[in-house]
Amino acid sequence: MERVEAARDLVLGYVRALNAIDEAMRVAIPSLERLADVVGLARSHQISRSDHIGTYFYKVHGAGCLFVSDNGTEVDVDFAADGSETFDLWRLREYGLSLPEPLDVTDQDMRAALRSLQPLLNEVRQGWFSVAS
Repeated sequence: MERVEAARDLVLGYVRALNAIDEAMRVAIPSLERLADVVGLARSHQISRSDHIGTYFYKVHGAGCLFVSDNGTEVDVDFAADGSETFDLWRLREYGLSLPEPLDVTDQDMRAALRSLQPLLNEVRQGWFSVAS
């Protein structure tokens, strides 16, 4: 049970980090209505595909973006067609391993943690989650 709690803390930390990134990016780019707009701005060459903004380095990729804080913590997120932020076990694990005190949890513990966090989180498709609106 203790391992599931650690996984739950990791998921909640990821969500908090994602919210902090959203806030920081909106301050840095006032025209940003939602974090997913970073991808559109990069594709239309209004911003670079990778750069530093505030305390974050970002790199747009495919359907998402990797954000790295000054302390090296990585938050990789994909965006659904509606602009919602989505993530999977791999992204959560990478976040955990990039923390100043790395945290590695099993897939089984991560799945149990994700189940315990519903309805805060929605499984938008098999193995992919988003924060409920």
